[in-house]
Amino acid sequence: MDHQALIHTFEQVDEQIVDLERILNERKSLPLQATVEHAMALTKQLIIAYIVDVGVKEVPDMDADLLEVFKALVKSDPSWNTIRDNCRELVYYHNCITMERLDALPANPEKMAIRTLRHLYLFIKTRCMREERLEMA
Repeated sequence: MDHQALIHTFEQVDEQIVDLERILNERKSLPLQATVEHAMALTKQLIIAYIVDVGVKEVPDMDADLLEVFKALVKSDPSWNTIRDNCRELVYYHNCITMERLDALPANPEKMAIRTLRHLYLFIKTRCMREERLEMA
């Protein structure tokens, strides 16, 4: 089976995460709301690319809420619940920002959002490698 679209998505997302990490290291901060929203969008991209590659589930819309996209992933495969809390963490950050409750966020929330995104990326990538959807790096 051809996994080129999945491979391409992982390459693009990794490049964007590397850029975010580099900027964060240089500037010591990033715009919080934009960073959290970007992390959520990249997470959705990875999940949707995986669902498309597997080809057996209904593909959620990219505009759907992150937890709705996650729910589509986990449907009939509860092993994906491992990353539920990481997805929920990003949504929590977003909700705190929306409700103007920045006091409820951890220290350096933009750094935490990028670390959570990197963790999600590595977890999904490792799973894809085990399933031979991506080559071992």
